[in-house]
Amino acid sequence: MGIRVIKTAIAALAAIYTATLLGIPHPLGAGILAILGVEVTRMKGLKSAFVRFIASVLGLFCASLIFTVFGFHIWAVSLFILVTFPVLARFQLKDGIVTSAVIVFHIFDRGEVTVDLIRNEILLLLCGLGWATVINLIYMPKDEERLIEIRAQIERCFGAMFTEMAKTLRNPEHVWAGEEILEAYSAIEEGELRSVMSRENKIWGQQEQYWTTYFEMRRGQLESVQHMLEELAFVFEKLKQGELLAGLLDQLAKDVKSDVYEGSVEAMLEELTVNYRAMPLPTTREEFEVRAALLTLSHELERYLRTAKRLKKKKSHLAKQSDIDSRGSKFVAAREKKQSP
Repeated sequence: MGIRVIKTAIAALAAIYTATLLGIPHPLGAGILAILGVEVTRMKGLKSAFVRFIASVLGLFCASLIFTVFGFHIWAVSLFILVTFPVLARFQLKDGIVTSAVIVFHIFDRGEVTVDLIRNEILLLLCGLGWATVINLIYMPKDEERLIEIRAQIERCFGAMFTEMAKTLRNPEHVWAGEEILEAYSAIEEGELRSVMSRENKIWGQQEQYWTTYFEMRRGQLESVQHMLEELAFVFEKLKQGELLAGLLDQLAKDVKSDVYEGSVEAMLEELTVNYRAMPLPTTREEFEVRAALLTLSHELERYLRTAKRLKKKKSHLAKQSDIDSRGSKFVAAREKKQSP
């Protein structure tokens, strides 16, 4: 917020001075337009400037027509609002309603419609929105460092959740407050918002989709974890099956920080499923209920892994690509050595 205030102040100052130097009447109007045009991202700034300029020009000509036909009366301003504002909203130009009103009130204050007046108002728009656009393009705060911090926070929360779940499987009397769930949810919300802002600030070059994909993955995985916790509430007895599953969760707590899909937990889960089927059937109702909860929990864990497998980079693919790049580099080096005198 502090950076945006500074940018707004600079844009307004530059717009007012520019309008004054050009001799445009009502130079403070350029400052108001610049204040309205400063946005939080470069892409929003460009879209905002375009929408506000088009809406203001349309409003300017509509107001000129209405004031010329009906005169400069207060009720004519109301007629302008009744006619123009719904049209602007209909054509997705509602963000330019305020800037349009600023321009129209200048015309009403002058009490006349002339070519010079219309030209001056368009110049005011160019000064105000132009400087706002320039300031928007020159500097936008980078979110990369904060996104990395949020990722570390989410991964720490996920690791803590899996560790606590493993402790509960080994000791059903273990008590956990579960504050990491709320912390992870808040971090994902902030991360998704900042990832959108980061993407909208990159209007040149390749658009980075990593952060959008990452937070999409974590949101889906958090939903799986919540379902796992619901099933964990039914594990009121310590069983061998639970201890085996706890080992998987311990491994998952370590793998959660990896940017690639390791696949080790998936292999362990497949082996565990085979072992489950080879074990004797439950002998009591209590054991049956606990083992049913454990089985459902393992299914949710499988869903969690599917999400990671779909959205994370595969380790085997990266290794293959690295090998290809390495062989390509060696080939180029050998060719250059052969061609050298």
